[in-house]
Amino acid sequence: MNLEGLLKEAQAKGASDLHITENAPPIFRINGRLMSTDYKHLTRHDTRNMVYGILNEEQKKAFERDLELDLSLTMPGIQRVRINVHIQRGSIEAAFRLVSLKIRSIAELGLPMIVEDLARRPSGLVLITGPTGVGKTTTLAAMVDLINTEHEHLIVVVEDPIEYIHVNKKSVIKQRELYSDTLSFAEALKHALRQDPNVIVVGEMRDLDTISTTLTAAETGHLVLATLHTPDAPQTIDRIIDVFPPYQQKQIMVQLSSSLLGVVSQRLLPRIDEPGRIVATEVMVATAAIRNLIREHETEQLLTLIQTGSQYGMKTMDKSLKELYDKRIISYETAVSFAKEPSEFKR
Repeated sequence: MNLEGLLKEAQAKGASDLHITENAPPIFRINGRLMSTDYKHLTRHDTRNMVYGILNEEQKKAFERDLELDLSLTMPGIQRVRINVHIQRGSIEAAFRLVSLKIRSIAELGLPMIVEDLARRPSGLVLITGPTGVGKTTTLAAMVDLINTEHEHLIVVVEDPIEYIHVNKKSVIKQRELYSDTLSFAEALKHALRQDPNVIVVGEMRDLDTISTTLTAAETGHLVLATLHTPDAPQTIDRIIDVFPPYQQKQIMVQLSSSLLGVVSQRLLPRIDEPGRIVATEVMVATAAIRNLIREHETEQLLTLIQTGSQYGMKTMDKSLKELYDKRIISYETAVSFAKEPSEFKR
């Protein structure tokens, strides 16, 4: 049993993740479910050797200094792999996310066509949100590929780490990886503004400096695509505003209301019609009424406008769940468990 063989097996079985942990066999995540393999339980020595076998000296020093490490790599015969190395009760362990070398289109991913419209806009801010592991990076990659196919743009992508590798088509794409190509998202974004970009892609808006610079970039005539770990549009707006000190929040509300194009929140759900998972989406498009609510920080009213804004391409998560259930793609139990208002959904 070696790491390369495990990753090849994970790829053959359609696993999204491989987990290497002490006192357990290697574990695959397939269609959202953790599945143990029949291999022997790994010892602390096994996990350390597996992990250290893929790290160079610089990465080992960084891991031993920070006790955390994110990286990505490509092995012969294996799709690209995103890796998080960490310590658990003194044991060096790792999580491997398998990333397809093929960038699927927005239509192939099952995303609403409004996502294509947002990607074609010349400037403004588009946010892709949801918890970890729901395909936010995959959605971003599909949007970048659409722009790359249709427009002669310069696209700057900042990620931690780089997952999908883009090849220049009509556009020129510069992919910068945190810690190997730049020291922080915020610094990379500040300098990106001087690199003549048309489009800026932010792998994750994770702190005040990054969020502030992202808003500035969107406000100054660039199309900015970014992700955020928030479950829906109202909480996304609140999260962005609340990260700033109180004396700045009114200014941020105005800035966000003028630059925001839309928020796409997504979930990956188990299918019942065939093996695999399907994406469910909530979409908020920044209409004049939406912008006014953001400016006044009346986010509790956003859901009502999303419910009544289908002519603009808007859709609630509950409506998306109902559509998937009506088509018998997901089960009733799955739909109810992910619904925002389960009792209303049942009715």
